[in-house]
Amino acid sequence: MSSFKTLDDLGDITGKVALVRVDLNLPMKGGSATDVTRVEAVKPTILELCEKGAKVLLLAHFGRPKGQRHSTMSTSFVQGDVEEVLGKEIMFIPEVMGPVVEQSIGILSAGDIGLLDNVRFWPGEEANDPEFAKGIAAHGDFYVNDAFSAAHRAHASTEGLAHHLPAYAGRAMEAELKALDAALGSPEQPVAAVVGGAKVSTKLDVLENLVGKVQHLIIGGGMANTFLAARGVDVGKSLCEHDLTDTANRIIDQADHAGCTVHLPYDVVVAKEFAANPPSMRICNVHEVSSDEMILDVGPQAVEALGDVLKTCRTLVWNGPMGAFETEPFDTATVALAKTAAALTEGGSLTSVAGGGDTVAALAHAGVKDDFTFVSTAGGAFLEWMEGKALPGVAALMA
Repeated sequence: MSSFKTLDDLGDITGKVALVRVDLNLPMKGGSATDVTRVEAVKPTILELCEKGAKVLLLAHFGRPKGQRHSTMSTSFVQGDVEEVLGKEIMFIPEVMGPVVEQSIGILSAGDIGLLDNVRFWPGEEANDPEFAKGIAAHGDFYVNDAFSAAHRAHASTEGLAHHLPAYAGRAMEAELKALDAALGSPEQPVAAVVGGAKVSTKLDVLENLVGKVQHLIIGGGMANTFLAARGVDVGKSLCEHDLTDTANRIIDQADHAGCTVHLPYDVVVAKEFAANPPSMRICNVHEVSSDEMILDVGPQAVEALGDVLKTCRTLVWNGPMGAFETEPFDTATVALAKTAAALTEGGSLTSVAGGGDTVAALAHAGVKDDFTFVSTAGGAFLEWMEGKALPGVAALMA
């Protein structure tokens, strides 16, 4: 992995202005945030810079204003939530560059924090306009990116600024990059990947990248039905992309050539209707699914076998649930396998890295979110990393 500079590489920054890109795109209800996880994530970076005497200017986007000022999308809406998490007062600055920003910096003392307005109010942000980036950079002495979740976007505040100022990874970004390197960059082998979710079509690039990098590919969720159908299994009324069976077979062939074992369920949980605890629910072999049934979870024997596979592995990458986990009891396989992975991680035999919105929710539901080595809250960026794509915001930090 190429090296990147961290906060450890900063010299004396007393009175210097730090431009810090953070993710403050918080879910809101009734004027306040319903979840401040993203603020908690960047808190260590912000407070460390404050303690070292920098004037910290926070750069963030909020919603999708499409390059125009929008009264309901100002970052001032999250100011109170950010202040509460940080335990510090913040000055709101209604611009991102120009005399207002300059004056505000003059008012701030060393260790103070300013929150700039939504960078996406200006079309130059999403266009990654070098002049726009240069305008923002003019106010800072150095740039810190602590927003991995926005790193797959080549925008002025996520990528452009790194070309105009000395650039550093914040603590959350540093932890994310180290974890991702341990999972797929230079992992301890054997490596297992759990890939679940509804559709193969949304994870094609992920699957094709992984078969060349991991020794065990565990496929769950609705995606598994498409692979089972490709192998000649009648999946009944199950969610299945029948037009992608050739693609599924191609991925299995690629895996064979690469020495990667693809694990598909051989016993499954089926029901005639998709509802909580339906009376028609039963467990059967995949070859016994009747035409009016749908597969809604992986069966207990397959889950036990998959647990045994994880016991032989040193590294695990997880993205997506094993079944329709939002509806009980079709969360059983996801919860059981997640608990096995968590126990192996705690025992020290497995490095486990998971990410993606559904995945975080599924691990939280299983009560093991804090027991994995690392759980990434980034959705799109995590997926693109699993696809093997370079993330512009990360590439810009690499020395």
